[in-house]
Amino acid sequence: MTDPTHATDATETTLPTVFDPSAVEAPVYERWVERGYFEADDTSERPPFCIVIPPPNVTGNLHVGHSFEHTLIDALVRRRRMQGYEALWMPGMDHAGIATQNVVERELAKDGISRHDLGREGFIEKVWEWKEQSGGLILDQMRRLGDGVAWSRERFTMDDGLSRAVQTIFKRLYDDELIYQAERIINWCVRCQTALSDIEVEHTDDDGELITIRYGDEVVVATTRAETMLGDTAVAVHPDDERYRHLIGTEVELPLTGRMIPIIADSHVDPEFGTGMVKVTPAHDPNDFEIGRRHDLPHLAILDEQGVVTAPGPFEGLDRFEARPAIVAALREQGRVVAEKRPYTHAVGHCSRCSTVVEPRLSLQWWVKVGPLAKAAGEAVRDGRVTIHPASMESRWFDWVDDMHDWCISRQLWWGHRIPVWYGPGGEVICVGPDDEPPSGPGWHQDEDVLDTWFSSALWPFSTLGWPDDTPAMRKFYPNQVLVTGYDILFFWVARMMMFGLYANAHRGPEESVPFYTIALHGMVRDKHGKKMSKSFGNAVDPLEWMENYGSDALRFTLARGANPGVDVPIGEDWVQASRNFCNKLWNATRFAVMSGARVGQLPPADELSVPDRWILSRLHATLAEVDTYYEDFQFAKLCDALYHFAWDEFCDWYVELAKTPLAAGGADAERTRLVLGHVLDALLRALHPVTPFVTEVLWTTLTNEESVVIAPWPVADGRWSDPGAEAGITDVRRLVTELRRFRSDQGLKPGQRVAARTTGLAGVLAAHEVEIRSLTKLDEPDDGFTPTASITVGEVTVEMDLSGAVDVEAERRRLTKDLATERKALEQAERKLANEQFLAKAPDAEVEKVRARRASAEAEIGRIETQLERLGAQ
Repeated sequence: MTDPTHATDATETTLPTVFDPSAVEAPVYERWVERGYFEADDTSERPPFCIVIPPPNVTGNLHVGHSFEHTLIDALVRRRRMQGYEALWMPGMDHAGIATQNVVERELAKDGISRHDLGREGFIEKVWEWKEQSGGLILDQMRRLGDGVAWSRERFTMDDGLSRAVQTIFKRLYDDELIYQAERIINWCVRCQTALSDIEVEHTDDDGELITIRYGDEVVVATTRAETMLGDTAVAVHPDDERYRHLIGTEVELPLTGRMIPIIADSHVDPEFGTGMVKVTPAHDPNDFEIGRRHDLPHLAILDEQGVVTAPGPFEGLDRFEARPAIVAALREQGRVVAEKRPYTHAVGHCSRCSTVVEPRLSLQWWVKVGPLAKAAGEAVRDGRVTIHPASMESRWFDWVDDMHDWCISRQLWWGHRIPVWYGPGGEVICVGPDDEPPSGPGWHQDEDVLDTWFSSALWPFSTLGWPDDTPAMRKFYPNQVLVTGYDILFFWVARMMMFGLYANAHRGPEESVPFYTIALHGMVRDKHGKKMSKSFGNAVDPLEWMENYGSDALRFTLARGANPGVDVPIGEDWVQASRNFCNKLWNATRFAVMSGARVGQLPPADELSVPDRWILSRLHATLAEVDTYYEDFQFAKLCDALYHFAWDEFCDWYVELAKTPLAAGGADAERTRLVLGHVLDALLRALHPVTPFVTEVLWTTLTNEESVVIAPWPVADGRWSDPGAEAGITDVRRLVTELRRFRSDQGLKPGQRVAARTTGLAGVLAAHEVEIRSLTKLDEPDDGFTPTASITVGEVTVEMDLSGAVDVEAERRRLTKDLATERKALEQAERKLANEQFLAKAPDAEVEKVRARRASAEAEIGRIETQLERLGAQ
């Protein structure tokens, strides 16, 4: 048998009877890579199209979210390549500072070794060793999915070029006073011993406690973190709260400490919440920190880096969660506990890497002054240089960039880009650029912290192209045309790329400094019930398993078919099975066409073609126009639906069946049909290729005897094939056949059971295709003894059938009688509900409409079944 992964001669090749993705995908993909189809030429005259891959973590595996996002990006890139663009999809990975450090530390712990045993340099060597041996598994999984990335350009956020970019922009920002060091409240993980970015904190609704405490006769506050009261430096009320205006400026004794703290007025306090009084702990709460700044309050840190109490007294040395009940007990003993609410459900932040409860903590860290950078990012969208898609997401963008807080960029880790700042013995502070020689000598040392992973990934659209150098790749491919990413990191990653791209490339001018022209946002993948996927919920899926069972094309088509811009995507295994069936349907139709001699060549003039030929060509080119429109609007679900319904409902189910008659007849009609079959399949397979690359590669190369569909031209809609008359004619044929099939089913005929029938009223297209209509509905020509026992009228056409002996009348009457009883019961229930005034008043509109629809359906079914029973009674 000919190799199914690469046809050589369409006239001699036959496809296997069954499509086996496991036999096709790997060799097809490797051939694509070997032939350099995914590489891009920096010096090409063709228009550029560049997308960077949102860099997956080096520790990661391909999860369903990756599969979804990569499918959409790959579809866009493959289409642009076919359209004649110099298309570049940049691959690479993120060093994932905290995640990678945790992985390697766990590996070392198996041998009883800590990173401190190795020292900083020794530990970093171990991380690089792990990266080379075990990191990057996801890259192999991307190949399995079919990602058409330029592998020769693969980058890593810790490689030499990107490290140089990081050091360059850090120094520029530092020199422009946009990077500074200061004490602020940060998210602190007591287990990982580092600051965390907001995206590294996962908030869950946890059961805790709400303790209401009396500080003084008129001073009552409530807290979920009683241990932090040891660090209180004020009690705040709203300045307009008449209840407490007389207390403003006075002092109250802080219980258990003997300290006197002031009562202050601050507009941040919500007088409607609780007692209208709040305790202020500036060193352990971000809102309290801001109140403290406004009122020049002291910042008393009462927890150390391990979450242990450091405040002198009986609680010193206790862990934060040990101190909490001990402090509540001491307050209760003094009669200061006014109320205790347990459980009290409230949002609690957890470290996304180890699930430890995050501690807000005052800490000396490095910060980016985001004000001017965020302002520029907002202006780029407002003035239209960058488009956010869907537009409904723009308001979220402006809400964020117009009120962005300074960005904490330092992390207390060893793995990552070390902050390029040196300290001297005399208090000197020097920021070193990539081409500078670091200071040396006694007393000089580099800052111990590394940069937030988002700092280096914010440079990704241009550091991967060789920035800060003026490289051919930068000149050709920056700005990127599109960024495809999830709306969940619009703020964390996208905003940072916008800020750094505009800043680093300002010399290119307003239009050319943006990192990308379009931000296309997609939703999150959820289970088929719309629930968030999680291992703890038991509903997480492994895309690799689905690809193994159903093929990569089936997974990709399912994901793309669910992708509406900015909307979450439900997915279930049965939907992947359905997509596998679609691939099989396409395979079988192409196999039939190839075996029937279909070929790609010059089509005859329209006036020489049959009505079915003109119809399918009209529908094909209308579908291609739809697909192009949807692609430009990132409407993946709609373009997949358009292709699906054309391929299955129109081409496979109707045209292929209608084509069998002229193919069997032979001669000129058969040759014209072969050309139309070839033309339609050629265009259809090319249009499907970006979403289902593997099956279309095998089918298209078999059909056309060409090298690869990857480098084939994109099919362009040709309005000259539009033929409303042919479409109307075949619509009549389809309607008649559909009604006849339904009638046969209603009469209890089996799908393949043939019966004699007489037709009257056939005219025009219907008369010209009576043979095909009879073939599709299993109706034979009547003989001399024909006696009609049933009839149906569709429009002007009447079809009489002789069902004598074809149906078990008594069995069919019993079945229909049972169905009639079911529908009458459903009608009675629906009418009872709709007569209930309480139901109509309280039920949601959608539920009321559902009941009304069920009533209408039951009424229609009752009429249909009663008619069938009458017909049976006449037999």
